[in-house]
Amino acid sequence: VQLQASGGGLVQAGGSLRLSCADSRRTFSNNGLAWFRQAPGKEREFVAGINWRGGVTTYGDSVKGRFTISRDNAKNTMYLQMNSLKPEDTAKYHCAVALSSVAGTDPNNYRYWGQGTLVTVSS
Repeated sequence: VQLQASGGGLVQAGGSLRLSCADSRRTFSNNGLAWFRQAPGKEREFVAGINWRGGVTTYGDSVKGRFTISRDNAKNTMYLQMNSLKPEDTAKYHCAVALSSVAGTDPNNYRYWGQGTLVTVSS
């Protein structure tokens, strides 16, 4: 599995970014998917998760109402739409494939991880 996250960059506070995560080698249509993030000097944090069909989504408290996770199984791609960005959203964002069809908040339940894409929000 080679997960490739993209879409990060530098944005001003209040702006938006859309992250993508794709794997050209293997399908993950039967697996839960999630985004995690890690800022320098901080622990890894669950951002959002989506189950295998896309009908159930879960968000971390800090991003609820601002971020939206989605997936397109036909394209083997997952997305994270980030709106109303804040400086505290600055981090490296990693996509991950769950061991099962659901997407929980525990990183130990994820089998494959992408290399991450950096998001920087300026004030």
